[in-house]
Amino acid sequence: MREILGRRRRLLSPHDDGRPELIGAALTYATQWQWPVLPGAAADPRARSRCACPDPECTVPGAHPFDPGLLAATTDGRMVRWWWANRPAAPIVLATGGAAPCAVSLPALPAARALAALDRAGMRLGPVVASPHRWALLVRPYSMEQLGELLYAKDFVPGSLRFHGEGGYLALPPSETGAGAVRWERAPLPGSAAPWVPDVEAVVDAVVDVLTRTGVSAPEL
Repeated sequence: MREILGRRRRLLSPHDDGRPELIGAALTYATQWQWPVLPGAAADPRARSRCACPDPECTVPGAHPFDPGLLAATTDGRMVRWWWANRPAAPIVLATGGAAPCAVSLPALPAARALAALDRAGMRLGPVVASPHRWALLVRPYSMEQLGELLYAKDFVPGSLRFHGEGGYLALPPSETGAGAVRWERAPLPGSAAPWVPDVEAVVDAVVDVLTRTGVSAPEL
């Protein structure tokens, strides 16, 4: 899906000069790593905890697609430059699935404890995206059928786990959303190639095992 250049309305304040590192990161994701991205809705400049989208009850302020919609996500560097030239402070949103990574996310405190336990066990993890309330472990693309079979085989799956698969999205660093800054808890290794990510089975098995074995409470957030 492509947009007609010059005919989109600006969602941010015209006085917002943005952050130059955003366009650099967006171009890296899109053109070097071939991850389709698009600008997020952004937080309401009048109240950062609210979203600039029309939904007054938005639960992920600034951290989701709105205008353009998710289907507009692209790896086209020209489009990415145009988007962030017009909306320089917009969050970077990854369209998960397809050729792009998917993700498994959980609340921040249980995630930190789970990662520490996985490190002690010697498990190799890929990049981990952290926001103030939730952390997301990037994994290889998976199908809904694959995920369904994986979860069906489990005796217990914490209700706080969320899965960002085909048709989903995830805000990427260095975005600023209504909930706060998005950062790398585990940054990708530098280089031009797309970062390595593990299989979803390995991550879900390990996270569920750690949360169950340690009795870590993972509240719904």
